[in-house]
Amino acid sequence: MMETVVFDVGETLTRDDRYWASWADWLGVPRHTVSALVGAVVAQGRDNADALRLLRPGIDLAAEYAAREAAGLGEQLDETDLYDDVRPALAALRQAGLRVVIAGNQTARAGELLRGLDLPADVIATSGEWGVAKPQPEFFRRVLEAAQAPAERTVYVGDHPANDIGPAATAGLRTAHLRRGPWGHLWADQEAAEAADWRIDSLLDLLAVVGH
Repeated sequence: MMETVVFDVGETLTRDDRYWASWADWLGVPRHTVSALVGAVVAQGRDNADALRLLRPGIDLAAEYAAREAAGLGEQLDETDLYDDVRPALAALRQAGLRVVIAGNQTARAGELLRGLDLPADVIATSGEWGVAKPQPEFFRRVLEAAQAPAERTVYVGDHPANDIGPAATAGLRTAHLRRGPWGHLWADQEAAEAADWRIDSLLDLLAVVGH
């Protein structure tokens, strides 16, 4: 029996549509151009932020992020950014007696916004707050601290085989690969994804997983 379920954020709980659209608007390029470039760099196994570097070579992303915040055009996150199965799945897991943790590679600001949504979760944390990001082993050590359960009784749920499934399994956690978003679909047949303990198409599928 599992005791804790830990969730990735981007394309697991939240859609990335708004995020990339806002960058397109900020850089003054069509939104489809950014989406297409994100898909291209993802297919090449590169950092998705390379899409922005292709559009503006030499871009200082940290400086641009700060400039967006200063202009009142920084990160936004609300109920419309959540996938439809998020609230019912998280609520059902807690009702079943499991601890629910959200921990992904996001900014500290994203952590604030997520907590503002009053999600049914016991802990919400981001790499920006922890000062360490996936796939680094230290990130998953922090995950286990937040989980308050043995690794073998903790499930990490994510869409990205290289950032989520592989390193979580290396840390001893059980894993559930979510076939959602560009990474989840494109790399569903990647070795790390295939090696996940469970492969799911909806967060609601986890209700059957946690009894194993």
